[in-house]
Amino acid sequence: MSVAESWSCVMSLLREHAPADHADLPGPATEQMLAAAEERMGISLHGDLRTWLLRNNLDLPEEDFDDDVMCCGFDGFPDEGSFFLGIRAMERLYANRSTSCGFDPPDQPDYPFWRNEWIPFLSDQDGWRGKFIDVRDGRVGSWFVGEITVTGEYESMAQYFDSVAETLTKITGGSFPVCRFTEGRLVWS
Repeated sequence: MSVAESWSCVMSLLREHAPADHADLPGPATEQMLAAAEERMGISLHGDLRTWLLRNNLDLPEEDFDDDVMCCGFDGFPDEGSFFLGIRAMERLYANRSTSCGFDPPDQPDYPFWRNEWIPFLSDQDGWRGKFIDVRDGRVGSWFVGEITVTGEYESMAQYFDSVAETLTKITGGSFPVCRFTEGRLVWS
């Protein structure tokens, strides 16, 4: 399945079971927005990331953006405590993580905590943990400050979004005890 198909499945499930959450999501990014972000970051977006952002740029509206937190997003989706990033939040977190030598720490190029080829697309508010896409091969990994970064957790963003759709399906079926749909929204226990 392609990233567009996998994301479409997630959005269909959200629209059907959490229509209020779905209605809160903004529209797509534009090619101009993505090109400007690439120029500011100094790196090209992976095709899957570009495809996803052209469907939904999940930045909060300007009036809801909080400069006092590292990352802003739609809380509670895809899970409690983290959220998908829009292009503005991606840029901000990427700028905080990237280094002049290309990886961090500089003395561990084979096992870095962070590489400049990784673009975050999911995070908590503090930017301490989240998921990234590796622009070199499209694999999805995860980081948690103070722990070993996991690369290749998913082979692609499509595979990751398939797992999100699977979680939403479990919530729908009542077999995911920490979350339910209430009044058109995802509610975490």
